Amino acid sequence: MAIAVGMIETLGFPAVVEAADAMVKAARVTLVGYEKIGSGRVTVIVRGDVSEVQASVAAGVDNVKRVNGGQVLSTHIIARPHENLEYVLPIRYTDDVEQFRDSVSGRALHAGPYTRP
Repeated sequence: MAIAVGMIETLGFPAVVEAADAMVKAARVTLVGYEKIGSGRVTVIVRGDVSEVQASVAAGVDNVKRVNGGQVLSTHIIARPHENLEYVLPIRYTDDVEQFRDSVSGRALHAGPYTRP
């Protein structure tokens, strides 16, 4: 399974929250973080199988339109990012999101309110 990283940059925090919600609901991906860039720009980052990340980013882009004034500034998907990127940029799985990674990959599900069926 090739792991990918997907990113959506929006204008405004409500737009990125809507995108992130749609992304994790639409595909088996793990939300690994977000970055506030400045001037209202916010980027959300997901990881998962390449095809799942592609579906996730597409759903996120579509749902930003639901937010009044929401705007997608850029999107990008990187298949099989080099391991050096994971140590320098905030795109790796952290201990905080590991429980969600387990549920996405089909391993033991986390017993909590955010468990996928």
